[in-house]
Amino acid sequence: MQIGIVGKPNVGKTTFFNAAACADAEMANYPFTTIDANRGVMYARTKCPCREHGLQCHPNAGKCIDGIRYVPIEAIDVAGLVPKAHEGRGLGNKFLDDLRQASCLIHIVDVSGSTDEEGRPCGKDSSHDPAEDVKFLEEEIDFWIQGLLKKDWQRVSMRCKLEGVKIEKMLADKLTGLGIKEHQIKTAIRRAGLSSEAVQWNDEDLLAFSTHVRQVAKPILLALNKADKADTELINRFQGEYAIPTSAMSELALVKAAEHGMIDYKPGDDSFTVLKEMDDKQKKGLEYIRTHVLERFGSTGVQQCIDRAVFDLLNLIAVYPVEDEHKLCDKKGNVLPDVFLLPKGSTVIDLAEKVHSDLAEGFIRAVDARTKKIIGHDHELTNGDIIHIIAK
Repeated sequence: MQIGIVGKPNVGKTTFFNAAACADAEMANYPFTTIDANRGVMYARTKCPCREHGLQCHPNAGKCIDGIRYVPIEAIDVAGLVPKAHEGRGLGNKFLDDLRQASCLIHIVDVSGSTDEEGRPCGKDSSHDPAEDVKFLEEEIDFWIQGLLKKDWQRVSMRCKLEGVKIEKMLADKLTGLGIKEHQIKTAIRRAGLSSEAVQWNDEDLLAFSTHVRQVAKPILLALNKADKADTELINRFQGEYAIPTSAMSELALVKAAEHGMIDYKPGDDSFTVLKEMDDKQKKGLEYIRTHVLERFGSTGVQQCIDRAVFDLLNLIAVYPVEDEHKLCDKKGNVLPDVFLLPKGSTVIDLAEKVHSDLAEGFIRAVDARTKKIIGHDHELTNGDIIHIIAK
């Protein structure tokens, strides 16, 4: 699974990426700093069952701190998007191609309005409406998808009619490179209120479908970055389930300070504790973060964006497969070594397939490690389940 970090140039995308992925990608105050996509690993937080069972887990990937499991997620930070990117302007084509396999997008928005539509700093007495940035990014992706569909549309739509090919199958074939599934296409067609006769679709219909399939297959969470520089009234215009006040620069500063042992801080915390003496500049910087970010918003927002994207926007659950339901370990004795993210509603057989195809093919039964009850292949999983799968 991959999450795309997107937005226009110079809004703090790479700062967000570096803070979230503990990476060191280039940052600068000018457009197109990021020419090639930066890739890294972010971590989504979930409660680990280890504390519940009085155990110390041994993650193969990620980490567990104070009973909170940090589950690795691939992140991609791409070049800034500018208006008419779908026509190839700026680094538009590369940007859009880099996002083909993203399961969802975190849109970094300069909610302070300090940068224009091109990502250039606004003048001292001027500002830019960040709502325009939200609108333009969505439209660019919609036009991009529409452009992919318009290629050979008459020919393929006529083929649907003459050969009886279902429209969702045809669209799935055309959009397979974007990681868009047939069931998502069906949902988009229904929501757009379109006919199942592809030959009847015009450009307007294709755009309507593109909008709905983007909403279904590439959902977007808004990271309202530079929130410490923005008026509360402006931030409140965006407030909702998938819009989070954020200060990526503050998170990066806190993460770096924690790495150097200067403070005690974990991503997502609402406060920090000073551990070492520091100079006046460092003290002033940390005090600013405390008063203007943590006390105002409850966190820097970066970790909350990741968690909300994974568990709410994508509606995933965390499940722990083990080979011993009593000791909750693998064959080597490692406690809760693996955790898999699956769509809510997934079953035991879905988990088996995720772990290894052989496990699914040879499936006999499974055991719920909490209840010790035997469960079948169609048993629906819930967040935090610990499952022992028994196969031939």
